[in-house]
Amino acid sequence: MMERVLLLFSLAALATSFTIPVSPKVHEVYENGEDENPILNPGSDANLFEGDILIPAGRNAMVDKKYRWKFPIPYILGDDLDLNAKGCVHQAFEMYRLKSCIDFKPYEGEKTFIKFEKKGGCFSSVGDQQNGQILSLGPGCDHKAVIEHELLHALGFYHEQSRTDRDDYVDIWLDQVTPGLQHNFNKYNDDYITDQNTPYDYESVMHYRPFSFNKNESIPTITTKIPEFYNIIGQYLDFSKMDVLRLNRMYNCSGPLTLLDQCSFEYASICGMIQASSDDADWVHTKSSVGAEDHTLLGKCRDAGYFMHFSTMTGKPQESALLESRTLYPKRKLQCLQFFYKMTGSSLDRLVIWVKIDDGTGTIRRMKKIRTFYADSDHTWKIAHVPMEVGAKFRYAFQAVRGEPSASAGGIYIDDISLSETRCPNAVWRIQNFSKIMETADTNTVIDSPRFYSPEGYGYGVRIMPLSSYTDYTGSYTGLYFHLASGDNDAVMKWPAVNRQATLVVMDQDPDIRLRMSTARSLTTDMRMTSDGKLFWDNPSKVGKYDPSCGCYRGESWGWRNFVKHFDLRRRNYLKNDDLIIFIDFDDITSLINTEVPIEPKE
Repeated sequence: MMERVLLLFSLAALATSFTIPVSPKVHEVYENGEDENPILNPGSDANLFEGDILIPAGRNAMVDKKYRWKFPIPYILGDDLDLNAKGCVHQAFEMYRLKSCIDFKPYEGEKTFIKFEKKGGCFSSVGDQQNGQILSLGPGCDHKAVIEHELLHALGFYHEQSRTDRDDYVDIWLDQVTPGLQHNFNKYNDDYITDQNTPYDYESVMHYRPFSFNKNESIPTITTKIPEFYNIIGQYLDFSKMDVLRLNRMYNCSGPLTLLDQCSFEYASICGMIQASSDDADWVHTKSSVGAEDHTLLGKCRDAGYFMHFSTMTGKPQESALLESRTLYPKRKLQCLQFFYKMTGSSLDRLVIWVKIDDGTGTIRRMKKIRTFYADSDHTWKIAHVPMEVGAKFRYAFQAVRGEPSASAGGIYIDDISLSETRCPNAVWRIQNFSKIMETADTNTVIDSPRFYSPEGYGYGVRIMPLSSYTDYTGSYTGLYFHLASGDNDAVMKWPAVNRQATLVVMDQDPDIRLRMSTARSLTTDMRMTSDGKLFWDNPSKVGKYDPSCGCYRGESWGWRNFVKHFDLRRRNYLKNDDLIIFIDFDDITSLINTEVPIEPKE
């Protein structure tokens, strides 16, 4: 196994559109370019209502405490599940752990459990049925947000438009509903379901889309009382802020399981971080100003927001300042430190990341250098990910070091830090000035990423279509596609590269990691063939086309022309600083092929 390497690349502004006339083909995960609304389950023979809620024989699950789960929730991944769906289930688990106290564990004979199976669609029971239950992930359900949605049903939540007060916020046009399906728009009294004392949430991952169960493809069945929310209802990005709040209220969560620390430096307390007393200088808690804007409120407010700054224009060479976190107590031996930084001084300036670990006596003093960043010609905010493996109580620290003050016209800035007990992404692709790219692109415009390497050593890349050929009632879309690329390790790699899951994430840059609604899609490599009879995921040197920009061969791409709406890119924090940030992982999930375990008979 190669050491996991984190890569960061950026693409500057483009004066003209990128087109690659001799480019490998792209293929759609969904052949018609659209994943039909998967929770509606048209034609399913399961006993369903509201599209994806399974009614147990003889009774309905009500949202009261006897249907609440105890954690961790035992689960089984049925062997009939698509391999890609199994990988996506684990992604959804990690989002629950990052944003709540909900946890999951492999089944070990418990009376109550969730078994994920591939039935005729995506559906789940509501609440803990207390004797084991099925959560179905059929075709088109291998999507992180869809699995989050179905698990919210299993945890006790109904659809948002089922609320008692829904008619104050949306209009249901029953005359436009397919005959016989009007029951899917029932609403319930507040003695049956609870809204956890929260306002109506148009952005909930539990809300129907406008055209749900419609009989006329051009006429909606749901419209919003506030028109601005019409394009928002039915989103499949991630949990909304209110989804997270309700989930944590229902289960009395005191905090998320895997988020250790985060700070946007908006308050003078700087999140409990401390300045070392033994160094030469200090980081300065600095208010945003013209030309020195903070990252937290970038693009929203001028002269607002704070960051930490270390000037490298004065003082002596090699003088430094150390900013340490509060003491942290990890549960896993795996962490990812994510932050935004910019360096505007000398090329000799350094930003060094340290961890300070318990030395075995209970004292945190053993220092370990993790990574060093150097200034370059790009003086804008950049994102960084630093993997850590710490199993004892520790602090992390930012050390700023002056290079050559006489050659510096700036300094070092940090903002919007988060430390979670999750894996860092394998690769990060930052595309600058993306709004301009979208404005000038046509449907033939494509941009290929640099070549990245997976932890195993496979080369791969991502193709982006800023303006794809797909449109819907919300407007235009951006497409994203994954492909293999020839690389330095191909002679020792196993070909074809099958049972590897590629996950692409377009990052929502909200400063609070719990409130990010990043959109993700995954695909898993298999033995499929190209149109000319070659293995799709074989060595790109054999099946790809040469690209002089990377000095490599790129294989055909597979992905989604409807990856993300332009509407969503513009309304949330996806384009903060006009950067589009894409995370990419390419992991071996062969171990998930055989996961089913026998269910022990109940006593």
